Amino acid sequence: MTLTTAPPAAATVRAATAATFTAFIGSGFAFASWAARIPQVRDRLHLSPGTLGLVLLAVAAGSLLALPLSGPLVTRFGSATTVRVMAVVLGVGLATAAFGSLVGVVPVVVGLVLLGFGNGAWDVAMNVQGTVVERHLGRSIMSRFHAGFSLGTVAGALLGAAMVATHVSVAVHLTAVAVVVAASVSWSARRFVPDHDDTEPVSTGQPARSSALTAWREPRTLLVGVFVLAFAFAEGTGNDWISVATIDDRHVPAALGTLAFAGFLFAMTVGRWVGPGLLDRYGRVPVVRTFALIGIAGALLFVFGPSPVYAFGTLLWGGGVSLGFPVGMSAGADDPRRAAARVSVIASIGYCAFLGGPPTIGFLGDHVTVLRALTLVAVLLGLATLLATSVRPLDTGDASAPRDDRRAATRSG
Repeated sequence: MTLTTAPPAAATVRAATAATFTAFIGSGFAFASWAARIPQVRDRLHLSPGTLGLVLLAVAAGSLLALPLSGPLVTRFGSATTVRVMAVVLGVGLATAAFGSLVGVVPVVVGLVLLGFGNGAWDVAMNVQGTVVERHLGRSIMSRFHAGFSLGTVAGALLGAAMVATHVSVAVHLTAVAVVVAASVSWSARRFVPDHDDTEPVSTGQPARSSALTAWREPRTLLVGVFVLAFAFAEGTGNDWISVATIDDRHVPAALGTLAFAGFLFAMTVGRWVGPGLLDRYGRVPVVRTFALIGIAGALLFVFGPSPVYAFGTLLWGGGVSLGFPVGMSAGADDPRRAAARVSVIASIGYCAFLGGPPTIGFLGDHVTVLRALTLVAVLLGLATLLATSVRPLDTGDASAPRDDRRAATRSG
């Protein structure tokens, strides 16, 4: 038995586009609000770099609990319901971590696990919705949704810097963010369009769990997952450690360290906003390879560059890693019939970077300083350049696919 859905009206697609942007912005804003206050939580709870790395591991652990379930959840309940529920879960987690900053490590860890769980499932669901909107629009837009995420992180980081400068407590700041994000995103997600493409029949004969398990056996999907993992490590490490490395190893005031983090996020936002034009013109593989090389240069400049030149490295680093994750999500959704399962698998592999990244950098930071430990970012981005061919678009024969995907698939033969 197959089901089809009627094409949504143009106004409905525009509303869904705005709602998807809201979901990406809200996710980035919530995450950066937490990341901007990591140094203050570290100081209040007297955490060493190694211990801090283990605490940050809680976010990735929560995400990895959610990600294998995300494909079946989105397939069964839809991206709209998944985002609405997980926005509330993330809000509860962020508020719990905010409370924990006053009383001890345990509630912080519990809150971060909930934050990671909500963020993991939310991430897959909003990316699935993003690919649906992209197909209805008939042009590449996924990286701009991720630019929305980055815009949210810039706003969160700048607000965090303001909160640090004006001595607003972590608890008050993060609790307010939790309430605003949970309420606004839950309301906005009601305007999502149905996940199934109107031109593709949706089979009701294959269980969602079986579909997800099949995706784990696809070589291309696994290679795209490792590609995303490399970029996710570079992005996540910048999110977690740039402000700490700048404050501790470059010996600058806390507010300036947070601004260095904001510069990284700003460059990532710009890269994601201009990305569609570059992808349309040159294709996925050469663009992501070039960006990875820029990221390598930026990370090495940040680590080894003299003061104040190293600050330029945060811009190159941020811009260089900007397209890896969104291009990987688009590659996973080239075939809309398998989008939820493949995006779930790719995101699950990618989030392993968030699981292994914090303790790895923390462990190395205890021995060679956090700043020198960040050299590992360049190594992972080097791996990404080797795996870039895995994101070459599939030729699904779908006329509704974004134009750059159809051209690239034709070129790749």
